[in-house]
Amino acid sequence: MAGLALKENSSGKHKGQTTINKRGRARLRSILFKAVIPLIATNEEFRSIHEYYISRPEHPLKKKQSVVAVGCKLIRIFYAILTKEIVYDGQKMLEDIHRAPLVA
Repeated sequence: MAGLALKENSSGKHKGQTTINKRGRARLRSILFKAVIPLIATNEEFRSIHEYYISRPEHPLKKKQSVVAVGCKLIRIFYAILTKEIVYDGQKMLEDIHRAPLVA
C-alpha cells in the first residue's frame, strides 16, 4: 500500500536503474520517510541497519535509499506486531538482516 516495492527500468538487454514503484499512498510514503529520519537518529538498532546499508561491501546504498529501505523494514515490523501480536525485539530485527561474515 505504501508503494515501496522495487521495480527495474529495463527493456531487452538493457538493465536500467532500480527504483521504488510509487504505486500506493504518497502521503503514507512521505510520513514514513519523515518518521524514519528521527528513528535512525535516536534508535540504536535502526541506526546500525542504516549504517550497514550505506557501508556494506557489495552494492552499498545511498543515504536516501537507505532511509527508504529502513522505512520498508519499519512497515514489516509494524505488520508483524499487529498480525502476530508479538512484542518488538530489536535483537531479532538485527538478526533478520543477512550480513556477510566478518573476515578477520
